[in-house]
Parts: sequence; C-alpha cells; structure tokens
Amino acid sequence: MHLLRFCLFSLHLNCIYFSVIMDKYQEQPHLLDPHLEWMLNLLLDIVRDSDSPPALVHLAFKFLYIITKVRGYKIFLGLFPHEVADVQPVIDMFTHQNPKDHETWETRYVLLLWLSVTCLIPFDLSRLDGNLTSEGGEVRTSTMDRILQIAESYLIVSDKARDAAAVLISKFITRPDVRQKKMADFLDWTLSTLSKSSFQTMEGTIMMDGMLQALAQVFKHGTRESCLPYASTVLVCLDNCKLSESNHTLLRKLGVKLVQRLGLTFLKPKLAKWRYQRGCRSLIANLRLSTQDEERQIPQILASDNDEDYDVPEEVENVIEQLLVGLKDKDTIVRWSAAKGIGRMTGRLPKELADDVVGSVLDCFSFQETDNAWHGGCLALAELGRRGLLLPSRLTDVVPVILKALTYDEKRGACSVGSNVRDAACYVCWAFARAYEPGELKPFVNKISSALVIVTVFDRDVNCRRAASVSLLNGTFPHGIDILTTADYFAVGNRSNCFLNISVNIAGFEAAVSALAALCNEYYLNHQGEADPVLQDELMKNYISELQNTEEMIRCGFSLALGSLPAFFLKGKLKLVLDGLKAVTHISPKDVSFAEARRDALKAIAKICQTVGVKAEASEDDVICKENVYQIYDTFLDCMNDYTTDSRGDVGAWVREAAMTGLMELTVLLTRNHPELIEANVCKQIMCCLAQQSSEKIDRFRARAGSIFLNLLYFDSPPVPHIPYREELEKIFPRSESSVLNWNAPSQAFPCITQLLALPTYRYHVLLGLAVSVGGLTESTVRYSTQSVFEYMKKIQNDIQAMDSFSETLIQVFEDNLLNDRVSVPFLKMLDQMLANGCFDIFTTEENHPFSLKLLSLCKEEIKKSKDIQKLRSSIAVFCGMIQFPGDVRKKVLFQLFLLLCHPFPVIRKTTASQIYEMVLTYSDIVDPDIFDEVMTILSDTVFLTPVPDLYPQCHLDA
Repeated sequence: MHLLRFCLFSLHLNCIYFSVIMDKYQEQPHLLDPHLEWMLNLLLDIVRDSDSPPALVHLAFKFLYIITKVRGYKIFLGLFPHEVADVQPVIDMFTHQNPKDHETWETRYVLLLWLSVTCLIPFDLSRLDGNLTSEGGEVRTSTMDRILQIAESYLIVSDKARDAAAVLISKFITRPDVRQKKMADFLDWTLSTLSKSSFQTMEGTIMMDGMLQALAQVFKHGTRESCLPYASTVLVCLDNCKLSESNHTLLRKLGVKLVQRLGLTFLKPKLAKWRYQRGCRSLIANLRLSTQDEERQIPQILASDNDEDYDVPEEVENVIEQLLVGLKDKDTIVRWSAAKGIGRMTGRLPKELADDVVGSVLDCFSFQETDNAWHGGCLALAELGRRGLLLPSRLTDVVPVILKALTYDEKRGACSVGSNVRDAACYVCWAFARAYEPGELKPFVNKISSALVIVTVFDRDVNCRRAASVSLLNGTFPHGIDILTTADYFAVGNRSNCFLNISVNIAGFEAAVSALAALCNEYYLNHQGEADPVLQDELMKNYISELQNTEEMIRCGFSLALGSLPAFFLKGKLKLVLDGLKAVTHISPKDVSFAEARRDALKAIAKICQTVGVKAEASEDDVICKENVYQIYDTFLDCMNDYTTDSRGDVGAWVREAAMTGLMELTVLLTRNHPELIEANVCKQIMCCLAQQSSEKIDRFRARAGSIFLNLLYFDSPPVPHIPYREELEKIFPRSESSVLNWNAPSQAFPCITQLLALPTYRYHVLLGLAVSVGGLTESTVRYSTQSVFEYMKKIQNDIQAMDSFSETLIQVFEDNLLNDRVSVPFLKMLDQMLANGCFDIFTTEENHPFSLKLLSLCKEEIKKSKDIQKLRSSIAVFCGMIQFPGDVRKKVLFQLFLLLCHPFPVIRKTTASQIYEMVLTYSDIVDPDIFDEVMTILSDTVFLTPVPDLYPQCHLDA
C-alpha cells in the first residue's frame, strides 16, 4: 500500500513538473511544433499498450491534455492517428470511462478530440458495421449511433470534456451520411434540452452551455445549404431562452456567438464588393501593382463592381439587433464576440444596409451610454475598419467619437472607469492606420496623432500607454516611428519616466502640441507656481521665431503650440505672443496661400484668450484688458475678409470660420466678465460681418455664421451689449424658431437673412453677401437667394425713399468692389436679374436718373480692358437691361453695346448681337420704325464670328 501511494505521488509530481515546463511556452507555443509528433506518438504508445496500468494511461492522457492546452487543440487535432482501424479502438475506450470521475476528465477530453478526427474517415460509417444482427437475434448498435450517443452524453457533463464533445459534434454531425440521417433529430434534441433547461440552476446552466457550444460549432462548420432549413427554428428557440438576462458570462457569450453564426447562415457567403480595399492580400498581386499602368486599371475594375441585389431575410434584423445589444454587455468577452459578429455580418450585407449598421454602432458613443457601450462600439469600429467595411466617407463621423474615446474617463464613486475604452480606441487607431491609404486619413491624422501622443505619455493606465505607443508605429502618423523609438513598449511602462523624460523628448514633434500644456505643468512649473524664467524665455523665443518659417505646417504647429501653453507660462509674455500670432494672420505675396497657418494662428489667439482670462485694468502682458482687447478684435475682423483661393478652392473660408469662432468666444468671455470692454462700434462690426457670412453661398460656412449670429443675439448670461436693432432681429429670428432654423438649407436661410436689408446697419454687408449668392453657380442657392431678394424688392419698389436708399447701398457695394472679380462678376449677374425683373421701374419715370448714370459709369470701368469672357457677357446683359432708362443714358448704353459688337473676341461679338436682338424685340421704341427691319436683318444674318475688319461695312446701325 505504501509503495502504491509512493508511485501515485511520484506520478503526480511528474505531471506537475511537465506542466511547469510546458507553461514556459505559453507565449510562443509554435516553438513546440517540431516536437509535437514524437511526443504524441510516445504517449499514444502507452495508451495503446494493453499491458499499461490504468493510472499510467490516465497520466499519458494528462500529458496530452497539457500539450493541447499550451499549443491549442486545433493544431493538435491533425496529429492524432486517423486511420479506419483507429475508429473502433477509440470508441471502445469510452466503455471504460466513468463520466462522473472528476480525477480522469483529461482522459475523456483527449479521447473526444481523438474521436472527432477519426470520425472524419472518407467512407460511409455503415461500412464499418457489417451485419448488425447477431446470432442470438440481438441488434448491435451501429457505429454512427454509438458515436452520437457518446457525444450527447458528454455534452451535459460538468467538466471540460463538454467542450471537446461540442467539437466532436461539429465534425461528426456535418458528415454527409450523418447529416441526412441524424442532423434533424440531433437539433430537435438540443432545442428541446435548451427549452427545458434554466440558467437559474447549476445543472441547467451546464446543459445549456453544452447545447449552445454544440449548436455554435455545427452552424460554424456545417454548409449553409444543410443548416439553413433549421436556422429560423434555432433562432426562435434562442430568443425564448432570454440569455441576455443570465448572470453567467459564458452563456451570454455563447448566445452571441450562436446568433452571429445563425445570421451568417441566413446571408449568402459572399465578399462585399463595395468594401474599401487597400492593396491585395496576395504578395504577388501587390508587387504587380507597382507598375503605373496596372495601378490605373485597378480602381476602374473596382468601380465597375456593383452590389448584387438580393433579398435580406427578416431574421437578419433580429440578429443585428441582438449583436448591437451584445456590444453593451457588462463583460468584455461578450462585447468582443458581438463586435466580431458585427464585422462578419456587415461584410455580407448590401452597402445601404451596412451603412445603417455603422450608424447604429455610432449610437453607442453617447454620453448617456455606459463605458461598456463605448468599449463595445470601439471594438466594432475596429473590426469594421479592419475588414474594409467602414468606408472613407464615414470617417468624418467616426474620427470625432474615437478622439473622445481616447480621453474617456468617468468617475464612479472613489474610482474611475474608462481605461478599457481608451485601450479599445487605441486599437481602432491601430486598425485604421493599416486599413486605409494615408491620403484617406490625411484630414484627420494630426488630431489622431496628437491624441495618441497624449495617451502614450500621460495616461495613468500602463496598458493604455502601451496600446497608444504601438498605434503610433505606422508611417500614416507623422513622426510615429520617431516617437515610438523614444516611447516604446517598455519605456512607457514607468509613469514617472513618461511624465519627466519621454514627454520632454517628444515635445518637439508637431503631433505633440496638444500635450504641451500637460508637459509645461509637469516640467516647467517651479515651486512658486510660476514658469522658470530662463526656460520660458528660451521656449518663447524659439516658438515665436518659428511663426515666420517658410514652411506652412511649421507655422501651424508652433501657432497651435503657443495656443496650448498654460496661463502661468504666458504671464509676462502675452503681448509678445499675440503680436507674433497677429503677424501670421497678415497676408503677404510670399505666403498668400498659407491659409491653414492663418487659421491655426486665429485658433491659438482664441484659445489664449480663454486661458489667460479678462481683467479690465491689468497689464497687457498678463491678461486680456482694455489695452489689448481692440487689437485682438481687429485681428479677427480683418480675417473676416480673407477670401484667398488656390487649387483647393476657397481656402480663405477656413480662416473666416476660425475668425467667426474666435469673435464669438472672445465676445462671450467679455460679456460674462467685463461687458464694458465691448464698444458699440465693435459689436456693430461683428454682427454685420456675421450677417454677411450668413448670406453667402457656401452652405457650411453660412450655417456656422448663422449659428454664431443667433448665439450672440440670444446670449443671456448677461446679454451681449450694443447689438444694433436687437428688437427687430428678435422678430425676424424668433427665439422659438432659432434652434430649428437650418442655415444649411438655402430655402430656409435666405428668406430670413434678406429681411435684414430693411435694417440700414446691416444692409451693406447683407447685400454684399447676397450678390455672391445670387450670382453664384449652385442651383438651389441661386434660386432661393434670388427669390428672397425679389420678394424684398417687391415690397419696396413703390417706395421711392426706400428704393433710393437701397440703390445707394447697391452702388456703394459695386464701387467698393470694383475690379474685384470675386464680387463684381456675380454682382453683374445679380444686376442683370434685377433689371430683367423690373426691380427699378420706379426710376424709369425720370430721365437720366442718378442711379442709372452711376451704374453705367461703374460698369464701363469694370469691363475696361477686361479679357474675362464671363465678366464681359454679364456686362452685356446689364447694358441691355439698362436700355429701359430714358434720356442720355440710353444713348450711352447703346454706344457701349456697339463697341462690344466690334470686340476683338468673336464670342463676345456674337453674344452682344444676340442680346441686342432680344433687347430690340423687347424695347422696340428705341429703333426708328423705318429701319427696324433692316436692323433686325443685320443682327440676325451677320456672322459675327468673322474677323472685325469684315464687319465694319455692316456695323452702321443708327438707332
């Protein structure tokens, strides 16, 4: 007896020793691959030896289990012997097993895995049975039934053999011969067992676990054709189980896993053609793309692929809904499974439905949702991006929520949660950097990289710091590899090292400007709470000198860096900083295209104002005060006139948007603290500039200006002082409607904004903005702005005093913008429409009305020596419209038209002749009846595209 105990104890020690050795390979299990086969054969020889004692056999199976645990059963399965001769011996071994013996569960686990391989022999299992009727008349159980009985019996045990039984079922039940005979009955048994079980009891939980594992494996490995007839029934049964209410994490995970497998069964196994593709999965194909010709062909091939239209089953909606609920589960493994399910399902949906799924995932990022929803949403977005299912058009919606997720932190009593959300957001950034071409991420890369730098250096959780540093390891992010060289996986493990050393080293990179404030607080702040004078002077000198760098991006980086400095660092240097930033906003011939630098300088000024605060009687080197506030306002107001254009379009709009935002933030800041610093003239300029921007043609910037205009009008803490015509504005824009007014829609914006023409203070600026809109190119903008102007003109066209005032302003706008093609060309188009619609009929009763004379003079000056075809055509239309004014002005107009008939440009001559022809038909009294027919004949028959000298004999019109 003592000897037996010693032997058992020795065997137990050997098992522990072997487990310790194998555990060392957990992180790199592939190192075991060269040794797996000989270890397996050595242990199976012991198992097959009939003379081996049971204890030794069980020990061999324990060793086999330890190997499978380290390397994974999927790799191990292929090494098991799987000849036809192995089937019966493996089945017979189960006759000696006791499912309730908890000391030998490893044996049953490995046997079930072995049987899951041997049952895949490529012969009908009935061939192994022979004659099932014995001599005594008894019927033997067939091999197929024996295997099924073994699998079913072990699906309801409480040990790990249950997992191996599910693997066995997935291999066995999906065999063609077994599927035809046993699959329906097996599914009935599993669904019946599920329905009768309850997760409220331990026994019920075990049975449900086994059934769910089996079903998930069957629907994973079975063909769609064999599983589809049963999918709806299984889904209904799963819904009735209400697994989402269970407290058992594993059951909820298996429920989500089964749901996604059912969803994939409902959908055709196809790869979405609409997905975003970066390169090819084949190395050879990628190498072939290196030639220029093939690079050009690939996008054309992709563009010609269209989604195949097919009906999506109704059950898919139920599946997607359950997966979205799974994203908000309280346990990470459930959320992760749901995220993978979302990715797999979306890859088989049509483009429109897939976009709806993305929208539903984005709904998880609401501050009403818990950190679980944010975490699940991040995992889902990463899966979608990694699979190419998140199209670049969606990045404008996705990137802002990811930036919020990178800083997500929520207080919960004495602690806070959110580290898992930040970690998952880093995973999203990592996935995006590898999924998209750098050009797709270019608009967002600076914001993402700055946020990742902050997490890398300053996040309190080591896992988040490490995840963020790894996410930077990509050529997509600026200086990513350089930063990672300093802030690698091991370096960021020490929090003190991050704050005091790494942050200093990476502060010079542009991507780190947003982290500058935290850096200054941690490193440059002395014990007295002030900036170190030497370091402050050196940093300020370097940063301000870089504001005049010849590289635009460097100006942008250092402007934003100055804007990120904390208040203590700006103290005593505020005037120097503001002067430097103001210089960046000035347009000079050498940097006229540096719109982004001007924009970032304005953002920095606005941020500095918020940082240092306001104090009326303080020093202009420390805070915003009466000495420098007007300088800041002048900077913002000057930039409201930045209409710079280049190959990218109206890049000055970026500057105007930043100026509008800065004006609002500064005005609100002053109103809250020192409203007496806001002068009436300044407030008037602000509101007029906003009114002008609210009436211009670009929807996005019109909406931004309109929103700011109403924010200032209805700001109540306290009200902004000196707003001109406040009461009239509140009638035009009622408070109740201001929140629902869609400034992006021309049909809503222009009817409101044109009412400001009745207010003298706003008339000039609104008319200036409307001129650009009415004479623009966008159909909806032109239509609704024109309609609104005509409606206003209709109200005042019989009021001579109102018309005189309006016409004076109109002339003033034209005169101030003479030879400014951005305004003058659309202005001429607007004049043409006004004249054609009889807006100035009241002036036609008086000969040589001052308005007509001044307008003619300005038009002549505008087209003098001009070679702009569009401008000349517009002026022709205006001249023809001005023929309605009686007196000497009519003769002068005709003289201008005759000159244009002989213009050097053939297209202008032709256009002039056509317009005069229509004009003579409309105003027939301007031509003597005796020569009317001759005039019309000359205008219609003459080929005005011929050279000018050939036209002189015919151009003898005498009106």
